[in-house]
Amino acid sequence: MVRRLQAQGVIDPVVLDALNTIPRHRFIEEALASRAYDDVSLPIGFGQTISRPLTVARSCEIARSGKQLTRVLEIGTGCGYQAAILAKISDQVYSIERISSLLTRARVVLRSLNLRNIQLKHADGSSGLDSLKPLDAIVIAAGASEIPEQFIDLLATGGRMVVPVGEKAQYLTEVLKLDEGYRTIRHESVTFVPFLNGIVVK
Repeated sequence: MVRRLQAQGVIDPVVLDALNTIPRHRFIEEALASRAYDDVSLPIGFGQTISRPLTVARSCEIARSGKQLTRVLEIGTGCGYQAAILAKISDQVYSIERISSLLTRARVVLRSLNLRNIQLKHADGSSGLDSLKPLDAIVIAAGASEIPEQFIDLLATGGRMVVPVGEKAQYLTEVLKLDEGYRTIRHESVTFVPFLNGIVVK
């Protein structure tokens, strides 16, 4: 998988090492384990998916941009795979999931991998996060129709947000916080489930 990601243009050695270390098959159902290392997204229940390895790698690579990360926020824990990768490239990860059953499953797997620098929370990821700032990076694992500007204030100057943006077509979008305002860079096309508000208890 890592060799394929390198061939697809992922060059950050820290990100590649993290992807080589974390067993992706642990985060999906046993029936799908044979496809765990294919470059495809896979269902994890509740209408959600685990993103394809390339998308996870590129999101983390953009978030890092060659710098050591101290505090990272992930919106959309899902099965926990991306949180695990982020935990390998950052000192501290805060990950928020709106669907309680997914979060419970993710917590079990992450604990079994002895990843102790992740804090998980069942919450609506769209608000109430001021206590986390300043953050070096925010990675959003759900598609937004436009740049979710409410998160930019959580970033330290020079910090980056990575978010899929678009209505008919989504693009992985990098948002760099400046001293005043922000700058965006549109990267490759992606497909994500939509960003939704509220929490789900089931």
